Amino acid sequence: MTPIIEMKDIYKSYGKGESRVEVLKGVSLTVEPGEFVAILGPSGSGKTTLMNLIGLIDTIDSGTYSIDGVDIHRQSDHTYARIRNSKIGFVFQKFNLIAKYNALRNVELPLLLQGETSRIAKKKALATLERVGLGDRWHHRPNQLSGGQQQRVAIARALVGNCPLILADEPTGALDSKTGQEILRFFQDLNAEGKTIVMITHDPHIAAQAKRIIRVEDGLIQSA
Repeated sequence: MTPIIEMKDIYKSYGKGESRVEVLKGVSLTVEPGEFVAILGPSGSGKTTLMNLIGLIDTIDSGTYSIDGVDIHRQSDHTYARIRNSKIGFVFQKFNLIAKYNALRNVELPLLLQGETSRIAKKKALATLERVGLGDRWHHRPNQLSGGQQQRVAIARALVGNCPLILADEPTGALDSKTGQEILRFFQDLNAEGKTIVMITHDPHIAAQAKRIIRVEDGLIQSA
């Protein structure tokens, strides 16, 4: 079976000359389809940089990276955008919903960017909002929803394109503990259905909800 994520000897630095900072120092990482993995590390450990590389938000300096069997090395920005849209569903700490759009429109957007027709995109978005328990809130804008509801809209947006990987960056960070646990249980349910989930967190208690913990410290993977 082809790994969802396969990284080998990844290096990443920022700056030049004396101001150059080496953030990742030879990271190798494999995630198989159907895993629920937490990438755990304190601030400054390199976990956010690793997330940005996994999500094709940033580019590697050296090493190799394949996502769902696609080698991403030296690809164009256009190709990165296409791969992101077809392979990765993002869930962010601050939800990243578009304030002027209702929940339905926010969930439709990835499909419309893929070239789906408006009618099909609306049908799929409504079905996905139903799946996350918000079928009756489709017309609400983000400021009319609770934090937990906004995160469920964000999860629906990540799910609607049927991407093989969900990349969640501190997905409970902006939520109270009870709502955060509800979101984590929802991720566990999605994983039980076969979704691959990679969750970034600094909290060991949150990481413990995943099936495997990858600890990052000082730009290196300490345990996986």
